[in-house]
Amino acid sequence: MQKVLVTGGAGYIGSVLVRILLNKRYFVRAMDSLKFGGESLYDAAQHPMFEFMKGDIRNDEDIDKALAGMDHVAHLAAIVGDPACSKFPNEAKEVNGTASLSLFEKAEKAGIKRFVFASTCSNYGKMADPNSYVDENSELCPVSLYAELKVKIENYLLNERKNSRICATALRFSTVYGFSPRIRFDLTVNEFTRNVCMTGEQEIWGPQFNRPYCHVDDLARSVVMVIEAPEQKVRANVFNVGDTNENYSKRMLMEEIQKQIPDAKAIYVDKAEDPRDYRVNCNKIKNELGFTITKKVPDGIREIIKLMRSGIITDPLSQKFRNI
Repeated sequence: MQKVLVTGGAGYIGSVLVRILLNKRYFVRAMDSLKFGGESLYDAAQHPMFEFMKGDIRNDEDIDKALAGMDHVAHLAAIVGDPACSKFPNEAKEVNGTASLSLFEKAEKAGIKRFVFASTCSNYGKMADPNSYVDENSELCPVSLYAELKVKIENYLLNERKNSRICATALRFSTVYGFSPRIRFDLTVNEFTRNVCMTGEQEIWGPQFNRPYCHVDDLARSVVMVIEAPEQKVRANVFNVGDTNENYSKRMLMEEIQKQIPDAKAIYVDKAEDPRDYRVNCNKIKNELGFTITKKVPDGIREIIKLMRSGIITDPLSQKFRNI
């Protein structure tokens, strides 16, 4: 039985990954500081092959304990997103930077075989040519502390430590959306859909700016695929995660929402500049690992509409559904 440590296991992506690994008969140890609570793992806690450990990756003792007996690490723990890192820069530098480096070094000493690092397509920043697509060989132009720290860890894993005994891989996640046990409404697709369900309208600044999007289920699946892939395909390698056809402008997202909620009103506000504007080519992970997505943006919109209309969430504007 292969054993996987998932840091950030109670998070938006982590809680989905935990369930996929359990379903594939991995032993899973989830480590999380529970900054946003542990409700997302209530059912997993009953699984015979699941173990939870409350801990902080900045704490050496916590890390040593979490790594003990594990085969692989899926490193998702982080201060996630540009706004959160801007608001808490010191914590971001500690968690996303220093602690991530320390985690890898300790994982190496602990005999970990695979180390999968959750990075981001935000590393690309703003494209020089808005009509083109960036890929894994494109220049990285981080325009936020969040992306700068991700680039730093990528460089360490893929260049400085490429000959490590650990097989390390970086996954540049597209902008995530869709239902998760730790639902978030501060993500573009989820937020727009929630607001339209609540008020019938959405104000959109800079509708022309582009991003790649990928469902939370598929981002989690990509981590498992890397763990299971032949080492020569993933060692010291980086992959954009998503689908090349799933790049959307904010206007396009709103139009997809309007297809499902026809009377939704869009209020477009012109904005000449956006530090992040990029379309991403994701063919590498498809061609080299056989990864394909199972859900598209309209599916995610449908999930959020169903959730909102169910009435299960009594306060969709609650702070607990946001990272800041």
